[in-house]
Amino acid sequence: MEYITDKIIFPNKILLDCMVIPIFETYKLSKITENINQISNNYILNILKENNIKGKINQNITLYNIPNILCKKILIVGCGIKDELNRYKNKLVIHNTINILKKFFLKEIYWYLTDVKINNLNLYWNIRDTIDTIEHDTYQFKKFKKNKNFFKAKIKFIINNTNKNIYHVAIKHSKAINLGIKKAKDLANLPPNICTPKFLSKKAKKLTTKYKNISVKIFDKKDLKQIGMNAYLAVSKGSKNKPFMSIIEYHNNDSQPIVLLGKGITFDSGGLSLKPSTNMSEMKYDMCGAAAVYGTICTIAELQLPINIIAILAGCENMPGNNAYRPGDIIKTLSGTTVEITNTDAEGRLVLCDILTYIKKYNPKYVIDIATLTGACVIALGNNISGLMSNNKILSNKIIKASLETNDRVWELPIDDIDYINQLKSNFANLINSSSSNSAGAITAACFLSKFTNKYNWAHIDIAGTAWYYINNKAIASGRPINMLSQFLINQI
Repeated sequence: MEYITDKIIFPNKILLDCMVIPIFETYKLSKITENINQISNNYILNILKENNIKGKINQNITLYNIPNILCKKILIVGCGIKDELNRYKNKLVIHNTINILKKFFLKEIYWYLTDVKINNLNLYWNIRDTIDTIEHDTYQFKKFKKNKNFFKAKIKFIINNTNKNIYHVAIKHSKAINLGIKKAKDLANLPPNICTPKFLSKKAKKLTTKYKNISVKIFDKKDLKQIGMNAYLAVSKGSKNKPFMSIIEYHNNDSQPIVLLGKGITFDSGGLSLKPSTNMSEMKYDMCGAAAVYGTICTIAELQLPINIIAILAGCENMPGNNAYRPGDIIKTLSGTTVEITNTDAEGRLVLCDILTYIKKYNPKYVIDIATLTGACVIALGNNISGLMSNNKILSNKIIKASLETNDRVWELPIDDIDYINQLKSNFANLINSSSSNSAGAITAACFLSKFTNKYNWAHIDIAGTAWYYINNKAIASGRPINMLSQFLINQI
């Protein structure tokens, strides 16, 4: 999709392809709709009344050959009660509008819906929400399909001298963020026979050809062994696809770096603690944390934010081969902490814990790991809100602020209760990798990670419930939480 600004004065002198204009209950016209109605000699209002289109949400009508208006078609969109239009209802309006527009072959759409006032939402966020919703509703992954028809209309926002800067900044941010989201979705939706740990590392390496201030280091199995990442390596032992860790460094000033760490299990069978076959195909999405980090670094590089980022893709595959690690094994991590394996399906924390130890060398300002870590987080928060756990209140508050701004929500869970930590005790090692209790699984997993993060400010975001959603009962990647992460980083400037 392409988003630009324009100025149109009615009556216009050029033929327009399509316009989208709002109406409120009951027959209350917006400024632009009132203007066009007057020019058309009350044609608009008469048609609305004839068809009982009062302006309720979900009430829409497409008009053709409007008197005195040079426009092929005008879509009039119901926005509900004028003073009650909030962020949720506005996104519903945009969603309904796009579903109608997708039925037409359109080159340009003059979009007037951002003219309406949204309760508790300024123009900048109205534009951001509009573009986010359009991009979400028009995304398709058709790499392996013959039919590749896409909705590619040019969206034109109408500006004036007082708001043009707001539009330009909002569009700039939205385009970069949604580029990152699309790249993450395209990566996550690939099948696991293509998107392997090595494939992830190659994608990371390619960033250096596009962005001059990005450098990439790739660590293979031999490198990881030399460093001492025994927990990371243990997870990969059952797979023919070897692990690759990609460290992407973005430098644009001399500040302390912020580290983003993404879990990149390109397929998670559960290992010897094998998952049920139902929906196992969705376990290709166990690398959505790495995809989110990849997409976020693309966004930041597009915006050229004056910030330093270390982005790490922890590529690995968890399979039940004849050399696979076993329940009962004891592994010495990079930190020296020993871990008794009680469940090979609790593999993400093993991959992450060695990297969390390794990144102390960067003296980070903040460390944020993003992972599809626990099914327990889905039970706790469902599919709309990601779990947030942190050892630093300032950091967690900044993440929450960004999540509320973008409506890419997180909810903070506690990790400082000794009862949670006690669930990780082992009779034979320092820790077990999976809680002996069936309760608070998302929290105890974060408690495990926290044992490796006491040297810096750290937050863990569990996206097991939000990394993908369903269309026609089939999973598709969501690209979350790139919007929130990008906003968090924008807010650091």
